[in-house]
Amino acid sequence: MDTGVSSDIRVEKRESYGSFLKTHFRDYGMLVSLLVIMAFFQVMTGGTLLKPLNLTNLVLQNSYIVIMALGMLLVIVSGHIDLSVGSIVGFIGGLAAVLMVKFDIHFVPTIIICLLVGALIGAVQGYWVAFLKVPSFIVTLAGMLVFKGLQLSLLGGQSVGPFPVTFQRLSSGFIPDVGVIDTINLTSLTLGVVTTAALIYFSYRTRLNQQKHAVETAPFGFFVFKNALLAVLLIGFSYLLSTYRGLPNVLVIMFALVALYAFVTNRTTIGRRIYALGGNEKAAKLSGIKTERLTFLTFVNMGVLAALAGLIFAARLNTATPKAGLGFELDVIAACFIGGASAYGGVGKVTGAVIGAFVMGVMNNGMSILGIGIDYQQVIKGLVLLAAVTLDVYNKKK
Repeated sequence: MDTGVSSDIRVEKRESYGSFLKTHFRDYGMLVSLLVIMAFFQVMTGGTLLKPLNLTNLVLQNSYIVIMALGMLLVIVSGHIDLSVGSIVGFIGGLAAVLMVKFDIHFVPTIIICLLVGALIGAVQGYWVAFLKVPSFIVTLAGMLVFKGLQLSLLGGQSVGPFPVTFQRLSSGFIPDVGVIDTINLTSLTLGVVTTAALIYFSYRTRLNQQKHAVETAPFGFFVFKNALLAVLLIGFSYLLSTYRGLPNVLVIMFALVALYAFVTNRTTIGRRIYALGGNEKAAKLSGIKTERLTFLTFVNMGVLAALAGLIFAARLNTATPKAGLGFELDVIAACFIGGASAYGGVGKVTGAVIGAFVMGVMNNGMSILGIGIDYQQVIKGLVLLAAVTLDVYNKKK
């Protein structure tokens, strides 16, 4: 009798696990894909991919893509697109170079001015999309051409640099170590452990809150496995970086922004309204949501994040070049779609966009180490993007 009961319980657990994974395939599918891709390139590159130096380069190379992906996610979720972000990156980098190098303005007011200009650019484009009802594809395509032209005009077709050392630390600086072990940056490792513990704690609090309100939660075994895997990955990542130079400043900025936008999208009214807007604009408007203003704000936000990415990219290169930002919009948009954002709007998560950005980054980095030409790299990335969107279309039809 007991054997039959225990057998039924096991069957029920298997069914609950299978049902949960099927329902949340969009959330966990790309994380598994990222781990598989990393394992593949780790083997194929003979262990080079996960060396501390290469991991640091991977973070520095993809930080501005991740930052822009956060803004692009909100734009896509709201049912729009922004093709101008690459040109904005280049234009803002050029503006920063002119202000600091040619006019000798301190880097702090320069950063403030550049972020305000980014907000203004987003506001202008957002006004045309939200209030004049011009399709975002057309508005931002025009913006892409306009700001690419302004970038070339601002720089006079030449590179401008170098930047002050203090500004360069925005991208190339590292968290200082206050530890006593020469081979390990204890400050970075401690930050990694504390951050991991905090994430697990908040994940547990969220689970308790969901159970309290009778919201569906992951099976307990799956919850434990997910958090154990998270702990291994984050602490392992922090340890590897701490054996080189520690955590880059830009990684701290990126993590803070990811945490902020995850909170906004999951826990605030404005976040829920953006999803409602993308899901059904007419229904959202009838329910009292000011859809035009919300659309306008998503573009303003995108402009600010593109400006920040432009500053980080310029600081990393230590110069502003006429070709800066070229093609960035494609990587940013691809990161969002690969990370699970729907081409129809209303669906997408911050963590998914971040994972999508690192999928693209790991593929770029791994293929470069293997010596695969840029031509084949573009082909492979295009096929991955097509597969991700096809999967989205298939899931929507089901």
